[in-house]
Amino acid sequence: MIVPTAIFDAHHHFWNLSGGGHYPWLQDDYDEGFFLGDYRALRRNFLPDDLRAAYRRWNLIGSVHVEAERSRREQVAETEWLAGLSAATGLPTVIVGHVYFTQPDRDEVLAGHAVCPLVRGIRSKPVIAPGPGQSVRGQPGTLGDPVFAEGLAALQRYRLSWDLRVPFWHLTEAADLLQDFPDLPVVVNHLGLPLDRSPEALVSWRRGLEALAALPGTTLKVSELGLHGGRWKEASNRQVIAEAFAIFGYDRCMFASNLPVSSLSVRLDDLIATILAALPNATQAEIDALFATTARRFYRA
Repeated sequence: MIVPTAIFDAHHHFWNLSGGGHYPWLQDDYDEGFFLGDYRALRRNFLPDDLRAAYRRWNLIGSVHVEAERSRREQVAETEWLAGLSAATGLPTVIVGHVYFTQPDRDEVLAGHAVCPLVRGIRSKPVIAPGPGQSVRGQPGTLGDPVFAEGLAALQRYRLSWDLRVPFWHLTEAADLLQDFPDLPVVVNHLGLPLDRSPEALVSWRRGLEALAALPGTTLKVSELGLHGGRWKEASNRQVIAEAFAIFGYDRCMFASNLPVSSLSVRLDDLIATILAALPNATQAEIDALFATTARRFYRA
């Protein structure tokens, strides 16, 4: 089996719960509704040595830290802490910060992120419907909110990309919105979150990915295949991986571990093995694009 020559992890998280900022979801009230189920195992520090330990069998050459839902009063502080961590340890290589596109000081926070040379993008999650067939249309902070669109325009002014994180039932809507932003680099998080593997749901998921893939500036992260409650469905996961590659191609897909969150569902080595098994005909060049080249190009690393 062909294996990656090197890995540039396009999506993971660090946190220091021993005085390194405030993470409400990890340090305050426990969220019984967390989509991967019991996440108490995550309520501990996760730092560069932990990431390197997970990759001990692989050649990790760099990484992208995606905002870890630190207190929204500490958005720029998270970036500053990560920059210091990178200077001290060599990781992360790239930072994706956070700002709500609807917050009144949006431009001030974006400017604060942009001061850091490691910042390449922003993840700002829109307000989403609880499930397919339900609607949040007209609500502030949704994909249809004109103020949200103003946030995307602001990213372009700062030469930042957008990490798009929505479940499959919002993918087509996201593609419709992005028609107005052809020059904005966008990366879809977590394979478009195909959380429902029923035939009907997968039709909707495919339709959404195809609409996004029709936009030349859009790329896909192959990550977080865990299902509700942390369930892992090997055959189904291989199926959605193969179908996603058929839609986006190797030069527009990037591997991402989503550590430590993904550890609730699967070990890193098993995640990599699942992806490789789903792509039995891939060449060495294609595997290397998936595991390193595409992410480095997208995030300018």
